[in-house]
Amino acid sequence: MALVGLDVGTSAVKGVAIDEDGRVLATATADYLLSRPQPGWSEQEPQDWWRAAEDVLARLPDGPVGLSGQMHGLVVLDGERRVLRPAILWNDQRTAAECAEIEERVGFARLVELTGNRALTGFTAPKLLWLRRHEPELYSRIRHVLLPKDYVRLRLTGELATDVADASGTLLFDVRRRAWSEEVCSALEIPLEWLPPAHESTEIAGAGDQAAAALGVGIARPGSVSVVLGTSGVVFAALSAYGHDPEARLHSFCHAVPGTWHAMGVMLSAAGSAAWLRGVLGAGLAELEVQAAQWPPGSDGLLFAPYLAGERTPHPDPDARGAFAGLSVRHDRGALWRAMLEGVAYGLRDSLELLNELGARAATGRVSGGGARSELWLRILASVLRLPLETTESEEGSAFGAALLAGVRAGVFSDADEAVARCVRPQRRIEPEWDYEHGYRRFRRLYPTLRPLEEP
Repeated sequence: MALVGLDVGTSAVKGVAIDEDGRVLATATADYLLSRPQPGWSEQEPQDWWRAAEDVLARLPDGPVGLSGQMHGLVVLDGERRVLRPAILWNDQRTAAECAEIEERVGFARLVELTGNRALTGFTAPKLLWLRRHEPELYSRIRHVLLPKDYVRLRLTGELATDVADASGTLLFDVRRRAWSEEVCSALEIPLEWLPPAHESTEIAGAGDQAAAALGVGIARPGSVSVVLGTSGVVFAALSAYGHDPEARLHSFCHAVPGTWHAMGVMLSAAGSAAWLRGVLGAGLAELEVQAAQWPPGSDGLLFAPYLAGERTPHPDPDARGAFAGLSVRHDRGALWRAMLEGVAYGLRDSLELLNELGARAATGRVSGGGARSELWLRILASVLRLPLETTESEEGSAFGAALLAGVRAGVFSDADEAVARCVRPQRRIEPEWDYEHGYRRFRRLYPTLRPLEEP
């Protein structure tokens, strides 16, 4: 039997079909456009997701389908289940005033205690308040609220539903109780009946992209962390009990495995930093890797602050900016490249330290994402994190995790643990080899030193 996973991403629907032992049978991708009608806005047409999903499914073997997708996006429907406007996405920045309103209405500490998070512009609830303020006539016609992948589910099955992992990113969900929060919805005057029934991920074969991706590399239970070197960087740990950072520097959500939660730190420019610097230097990746490898750990005092697009963890600061510090006439582009790799690794170490404070003491890390193709970066990252890192056989990410969930729902696997045991296979292991403790201590002083320079 083929098991199919669809990931409704920001730029494309990606699909994978696997067999019952996790071997990839086929993959397919269909792209779509991102609209930015005003500065800071980010929208997409839900119909484009559905057309892309149909295209991808037509090129994959038939089988049970699981869904993952971009989190936090707002899809609003009327009473006839018709889309009322383009979806407002996770990377839309228009809702700063609404975030402040939410924290005032609910109270910062209470909001974090209930939802595991503070109000950020990317989340779903601020978008609803923005519609109420700026598009009141349209707001009055809302009868259903969905997340992006759940609109595809509606078109695929006719079912209005979501999963607890994706619902956790709406800021309307009681993450400890794994249910919609009557208290938050009441404080924000959002009707509970607009929200779809929330199920466990294994019951409905769906999860937000980060939970699905973590499952796809084998993070079903505590013991290992997922480290993602994508455009943004993520350190993700499964938790056996609900826990949250009182300062909301981490995100706490329900995991895709029933009875478990997860916490994660997110840095906004991980492989994004590499893409930027490579473009600035105008050099090939292989050339830069060779030149960077000639420099010692610590790059002779050169530090990189990886805050090119602001930051989220541990500094929830959209105004943070990147910098090189400690430059000398000796430093060449190889030094710049190594310092960049180290700076991103230090930023991910910040997230790991916060996860450790929540009790997520990991013995290993499972690393994925485009940046994981760099051998030097893997060696640096393992050393900075002081953690052996493993790559896995499949690189299909969230879609692979969604396919595993499809298998659990279809009864191919008894639960998520069996799915992971049968289908996720470590490929290679990278051990720590360098001492970066002094460099990390210096890095920790970099943000507070630079931050006053960004003030008006």
